[in-house]
Amino acid sequence: MNIVILAAGMGKRMQSALPKVLHPLAGKPLLGHVIDTARALSPGRLCVIYGHGGDAVPSAFQAADLSFAKQEPQLGTGHAVMQALPFIDDGAPTLILYGDVPLTTAASLQRLLEAAGSDKVGILTITLDNPTGYGRIVRENGKIVRIVEQKDASEAERAIGEINTGIIVAPTAQLRQWLATLSNNNAQGEYYLTDIIGRAVADGVEVVSAQPDDVAETLGVNSKVQLAELERVHQRNVAHALLERGVMLFDPARLDVRGSLECGRDVSIDVNCVFEGKVEIADGAVIGANCVIKNARIGAGAHIKAFTHIEDAVVGPNAQIGPYARLRPGTDLAADVHIGNFVEVKNSQIAAGSKANHLAYVGDADIGSRVNIGAGVITCNYDGANKFRTIIEDDVFVGSDTQLIAPVRVGKGATIGAGTTLTKDAPADQLTLSRAKQLSLPGWQRPLKIKK
Repeated sequence: MNIVILAAGMGKRMQSALPKVLHPLAGKPLLGHVIDTARALSPGRLCVIYGHGGDAVPSAFQAADLSFAKQEPQLGTGHAVMQALPFIDDGAPTLILYGDVPLTTAASLQRLLEAAGSDKVGILTITLDNPTGYGRIVRENGKIVRIVEQKDASEAERAIGEINTGIIVAPTAQLRQWLATLSNNNAQGEYYLTDIIGRAVADGVEVVSAQPDDVAETLGVNSKVQLAELERVHQRNVAHALLERGVMLFDPARLDVRGSLECGRDVSIDVNCVFEGKVEIADGAVIGANCVIKNARIGAGAHIKAFTHIEDAVVGPNAQIGPYARLRPGTDLAADVHIGNFVEVKNSQIAAGSKANHLAYVGDADIGSRVNIGAGVITCNYDGANKFRTIIEDDVFVGSDTQLIAPVRVGKGATIGAGTTLTKDAPADQLTLSRAKQLSLPGWQRPLKIKK
């Protein structure tokens, strides 16, 4: 099978310099959704027709299984498919999709392909109460005989509710012949792909139809309003699937998944959470309100409290994170780790049972088990040019307001007194501290404000 994706449109109503098909839906370009669906059908040839935006479209989707053909000037859908002819195989049917119709499912397309087989023309159709603006499916004795566009339709034809979604599959060798006969003698002055239906009927090729599971699968994007509407449709579908798998969503309407989200049993997700990239949440984990989690693994029973940001990180079982914590890339937390409010961790490994409960920065560090990081502790990992690691062994207590100047090692069981600036390794099982001498000056007077 060949698949051709039409993605050359300018998208004037988007009011944007970005090509329409590169606008994101659920964190991925519209065209990316269509390409992924096409790949799920395992095509032999996959060709994208681009135009508006120069090379931005092929540059965004370079891959070994994709070929690109430029449509310039843009003279209609039939003309667009003509540009793909050098890239497709006559020995297999050709399925035509649209780069701005992102929610079509592989299941619905498979139904269309099965209906058409290798020798029929297949059209994905839907029936609307108000079909204004769409091409109508004209049938005689129940059989499809042509598609007529809104501007070219008679009054009787405009009353037809069954419409063409634009998604068509046809035998490729005959498709070539039909495209060669297209005319632009119509109200739009364009070469309509839909005119091949009349050519097929004239040649005795049967035209069949199939219907999608949901009308939303056929909706395209022509404006930011429509993009926002489809975003909500997609997110509702994602939320529904999560609920069916047993995930507790406090409000399904306030969830955004911009990638993939895999959840175990008895996972709970509060409102206004955003999941980006690939996120895995194990059994019994709780995600508080207003969290942003990107490319992360959350262990079983972990509690991610409100307003926490996690990116490219691993959170171990039964860990407690937040509220208002930030786990940056390279963070790997073991079981029962506590990261509290206004604590930032970056490129660090923290072993089981360790805690940094508030107001600390842990960067480029290896921290052992059962370590306590006090309030205001900073691992000073950057000298302005290079970064260095801090190593804190098991059972260490780091007092509040301590700065550890990397590279430095704190031995097992050591205690670092509050207010210490540590510039040398601290030995195991000893108290290490550095403080200025405390003075109290009798008779000292606080300055008074000078009267003017």
